[in-house]
Order: sequence, then C-alpha cells, then structure tokens
Amino acid sequence: MRLHRNLCFATVDGLLLIFNEGKYADKVVQSLLKRDKRWGSRDRGFVAETTYDIVRWKRLYAEIAEVKEPFSRDDVWRMFAVWATLKGIKLPDWKYFEGTPTRKIKGRFDELSKIRKIKQSIPDWLDELGVKELGEEKWSKEIESLNQQAEVILRVNTLKTTKEKLKAELFDLDIETTEDKNYPDALILKERGNVFTTDAFKNGLFEVQDASSQLVAPFLNIQPGMRVVDTCAGAGGKTLHLASIMENKGQIIALDIYDHKLKELKRRAKRNGAHNIEPRHIESTKVIKKLYDKADAVLIDAPCSGLGVLRRNPDAKWKLQPEFLDRIRATQEEILSTYSRMVKSGGQLVYATCSILPSENQEQVNKFLKDNEEFTLVKDKKVLSYESGFDGFYMALLKRK
Repeated sequence: MRLHRNLCFATVDGLLLIFNEGKYADKVVQSLLKRDKRWGSRDRGFVAETTYDIVRWKRLYAEIAEVKEPFSRDDVWRMFAVWATLKGIKLPDWKYFEGTPTRKIKGRFDELSKIRKIKQSIPDWLDELGVKELGEEKWSKEIESLNQQAEVILRVNTLKTTKEKLKAELFDLDIETTEDKNYPDALILKERGNVFTTDAFKNGLFEVQDASSQLVAPFLNIQPGMRVVDTCAGAGGKTLHLASIMENKGQIIALDIYDHKLKELKRRAKRNGAHNIEPRHIESTKVIKKLYDKADAVLIDAPCSGLGVLRRNPDAKWKLQPEFLDRIRATQEEILSTYSRMVKSGGQLVYATCSILPSENQEQVNKFLKDNEEFTLVKDKKVLSYESGFDGFYMALLKRK
C-alpha cells in the first residue's frame, strides 16, 4: 500500500479532534469524508478505517511511540508511523516520518503485547472492572473480540421485501451478502461498503443493524394487533423491527426524552413503510403515567455503558468514566421501576442493554424482581461478542402476573 499525503493529513486532523477535543469518532469521520469530492470509495475507506484503527489502539500506539496526552500534531504523526509500521506499510520520505525507529517499534510491540491492558488498549480501571465482573479468562476473550472491526449487517424490512429478493437485488449491484440461520432477518456484507447510496436503502428495503441488536424485538414475543410501548426508542432501530414483526397491525408508542431522535424515527418510519408507530416526546412524567397498565408489551432498551458495542464505537472506551457507570446503573434501576408500570396484567416486558456487565444486566433484573413480586422472569439471554461474533448484548423477558 502507498500512502497518499492528503489522505494521511485528513486522518491526522481527525484524530486530533477525537483525542484532544473529545469529538465523537463517527461524526468526525462523516465530516472528513466530505472533505474532497475527488476521493473515490477506496480513499474514503482508507480515511475511515485508519482513523478508527488508531482510535481503537490509541493506548498501545501511544506507548510504543512514547507520547502522552494531550497529543501534539507531531505526536499523532508518530502514532500514525507506528500504525503504518505494524501494518507493514513502507513509510514515504516525508519529514513527519524522519528517524522513525522501525525495528524498535516492532520490538516494543512484542514487549507491550504481554500486558493485556496495553495490548488490548484499554484504561486501567476498565481492565480491572472487566476482570471483576466477567472473570480473568472470559474478560480476556471478550475484550479481544470487542477490539475487532465490526461487520456491516443489514436487517431486511419484511414490510417491503423478503431476504431472498433483497439478497438478489444487492447481488446485482455487486454487493455480496451471507446469511446466518440464527438471525432470520439478517444479511451480512462480505465486504464493507457504503450501502446507504443504494436505491434499496432509499426505498426502505433494509436498515443497518447489528445481528445481536436484531434479537431484541423478537424476544418480546409480540403479535400483530398488540399495543406495544418502546420506552427508550431513540431514532427507532428496534421500533422499526417491532413494526415489521407486527405487520403494521396494532399500535407502537415510541417514547424518548430527545425530540430530535423521534423526528429521525418519523423520517425512517416513512421510508420503511411503517404506519403503526406513534412517537411521543417525554416532556413530563404525565406522558409515562398516561400509559400505566395500558400496554400488552413494553420494551426497555435501557441507556447503558455501551461496552458491548466497542467494535463499532471504539472511542467510547476513552470517553467512559467509572462515575458514569455508577450514574447509569441508578438510571437503569429507576427506568425499570417506572416504565414497568406500563405493562398491563398478563403483559410482558423486555429489559435490554448493549452492555456485557452483569451489574447492568442480570443484577438489575434480580433487584427489580425482588422489589416487584408481580413480575416473574420468563427467560434471559447473555450475548458475549467472543461467543457470537457480533456485539455484546443482554435481554430479559419478564411477565406481569
């Protein structure tokens, strides 16, 4: 591979924004990709993947390059040189790479790879927490898996098409996909690519949604005609899946505290041809209280640490702080206690997170069941990334007596 100056400059600019100014990697990459209209898909792919790669391995590369935060531009170039050297890419004769100790970089990598928290490039406190909650062996496997690049996975919108038809339509566009029998609505891209420019996407034939996330809506055991409440709907990834399972029959009330997310959900629902979704902005507790004892089924896709989705959000491990985890556990407890009151007698509830930590998952459910005897646990599912090959997730199905 030959390095191109303008692509490398864009990557370094993006990394400085992510590392020093706390900008979100996905937003930075989106902005970078609009920087030069002459860039082809390979150029944009290089900028996106290199940026994410260096963000993912920030601690390891910084230790090898012997630089510390806040990083200067020269520091980031040194980290870039480490990335390129470890990838076996020949460094061009640019001033930024003068005196790069190639042999020393490889030696330092071998030496530091013996220390898990540096090899897997995570903060000390997170490594300690992972061991405490999952155990040494399981945590080692899980964090290694969470450092792999996520695959692009589509969820077929069965309101508009079938898996077979969509697979054939994409194949005609030279987009090859594979299937997994455990995920009936999923198509996995063989090669990463921008599927958002296709007519199939514009016509609402699919959404991009990780395979583990696709397990949540079916877990609720809903039927067409039911009244379902998605309490933390956000921009509606799981809401839209619920609508397709319900075949547009019945009612889905999509709640969220952020109005702009619900506006995005409306836009997506229109594209998907999902007509049974009613977004409601939680402006006060009245919105929630009006739904007490009214729902056949309630989905609580709770806010969480997001540790199960580090494959697609590698910058999250640098933003996450121990005190945030304490706050989010308290929020989860409160949400579960309050929103569960929407479930009518005989109805069902799913509590789900994209976390791998038992303290956010089964421990929260156990605590809730202890305090709310009218609910019983039907089943739960722990999805670890190293076992599934996809995101880490948790879901518990509860029934109200």
